[in-house]
Parts: sequence; structure tokens; C-alpha cells
Amino acid sequence: MVKVVKKIPNPIDQHVGSRVKMRRVLLGLSQEKLGEAIGLTFQQVQKYEKGTNRIGASRLQQISKTLNVPPAFFFEGVPVSEGLGEIIKDTTNTKGVSDFLMSAEGLQLNRAFTKIMDPKVRKRIIDLVITLSENEVEVTN
Repeated sequence: MVKVVKKIPNPIDQHVGSRVKMRRVLLGLSQEKLGEAIGLTFQQVQKYEKGTNRIGASRLQQISKTLNVPPAFFFEGVPVSEGLGEIIKDTTNTKGVSDFLMSAEGLQLNRAFTKIMDPKVRKRIIDLVITLSENEVEVTN
């Protein structure tokens, strides 16, 4: 009797894939359009985004150029692996941030914010949101 072992995707591959998906969705690109731009089928893009298939270095470089981000973007907030300890410790709540950015509200907010060209206006909006969030914490405590 042959025992079938289901391969579990590597958490780093899943993280990189989720960052590809987040950026692709943020830019309003379909899996098909991204695939066409880098010479792949949408099914292959789908496998990359799920972490089922690992993205090679040259392919990641292609994807980063297409999505207009540096390759390091895909590793921001990478989960800490056993044995790496403090080397790549994630001190931010990137899972919560990426979940928010993938939500309808997150996408709307992000798209609208990126259309604001004046850096002073952007800074004032950030200050406003920080102030509101601090007040929210005070109200709920």
C-alpha cells in the first residue's frame, strides 16, 4: 500500500505569495494580466500566491518589476523561522496589516490615499488617523 503524504507549503513561500497577491490586487491586476506580463498562466500565478509553488529568484525579480516594488517588499514581515531567532524577528503585526489591505475597506483607503499627491496632505491624514486611533484606545479602555 502506497502512503500519500500531502506536502504542506513552506510558511515563507506562503508569505511571499500573499505579498504578491496583496500588491497585485492593490494595483487592480488580475492573475491573468500578471501572468501575461511575466509569461505565465494565471494558474501558475495562483500557485505562487498560495505558496504551493516556490518562486525562484529570477521570477521574483520579474514579478517585482511588473508590480513596481523592490524584491525585498515580498519578504517584509516574513514569519520567524526556527533557529533564526533575532536575525529576522518580525516586530510588526504584518498579518493584521495584510488582512486589512486585502479587505474592501483597506483597498478603498489605499487606492484613495495613493491618489493624493501633496506630501503635506498625506502627512496630515496620517496624523489624523493616528490621533483617532489613540482616542479609540482611550475610549475602549
